[in-house]
Amino acid sequence: MMGIGQLLGFAGATVVLVGMPGPNNIYISLRSLTQGRRAGVVSAFAIETGSVVYILVTALGLVAVLDASPELFTVISLAGAAYLAYLGVKTLRSSGSSSGLGSLRAEPLGRVFRAGVLVNLLNPKAALFFLAFLPQFTTRDAGPGQVRTEMLLLGLAVLVIGLALDLGYAVGADAIGRRFRSPRSTTIQRYLAGGSYLAVSVVAALTALNL
Repeated sequence: MMGIGQLLGFAGATVVLVGMPGPNNIYISLRSLTQGRRAGVVSAFAIETGSVVYILVTALGLVAVLDASPELFTVISLAGAAYLAYLGVKTLRSSGSSSGLGSLRAEPLGRVFRAGVLVNLLNPKAALFFLAFLPQFTTRDAGPGQVRTEMLLLGLAVLVIGLALDLGYAVGADAIGRRFRSPRSTTIQRYLAGGSYLAVSVVAALTALNL
């Protein structure tokens, strides 16, 4: 198992990698901006629900299938990029009302949650994190049972750190959103949100195609 130094290094690297802006953070932030803190918090839990799936898949060794089949990984990554592009177009085509940011294309929380899970599951950054980063901190010469246990424990640590960071994005974005309540700011915000989704989808697609 890891020593204190390795553990601190793992925690620090996790904070940096998980906290860097990406599809997950942008989805949470935009939900808080457009629909308020509750939607942002629901989005944060949705994102980490997707992480639970990745943790279980990694611990069971099924991620090796993706590692052995780059084409399948590319297809999944492109599907994620397409979904982000869909969210961007949907946001740009939505119409805000005069009541401000909180009323911009509000979605039922169940739909917000399901979309958040999909955003994470189709996020190339998340897949690469669990595929390439997490296994580096396991005991390579240990038996399958110990490696599986270590992966689950490391995954739990990532889950806790990720949820804390995600909730920070949700609360921070909501605080910013509360400052903008005019019809004009709603229109600006809609274009900013839609444009952000589209920009991230382009980056995700280029990354998947190694361009």
